[in-house]
Amino acid sequence: MSKQELPVLAATGCCTTVSERLDPATAADLAATFKALGDPVRLRLLSLIAAAGGEEVCVCELTPAFELSQPTISHHLKVLREAGLLTSQRRGTWVYYRVVPAALQRLSDALIPTGLAATPA
Repeated sequence: MSKQELPVLAATGCCTTVSERLDPATAADLAATFKALGDPVRLRLLSLIAAAGGEEVCVCELTPAFELSQPTISHHLKVLREAGLLTSQRRGTWVYYRVVPAALQRLSDALIPTGLAATPA
């Protein structure tokens, strides 16, 4: 075998410098919120409440959409509330839920690539 000397090529700049968008505390906070959405039932519940267009939705309206007991639905709603995605108000025996738009916007903002503007849905 012959030994051949190979030319050294200049670096072409194929890699870009990565800048950190999320600090560790914000990332941990967002991860906890995304974790609350990691369950299909909770994701569907949030979707149903968000579909009300900012209006509140009674738990009695949500339960029939699932083959789960009302206490199980209430547990999932509690997780979403503790994650800051929903607010609630008790009236008698029923609890009414409403989406927190700022919380959804915060999740959305974390997923938008740097330099791109958000487009309305």
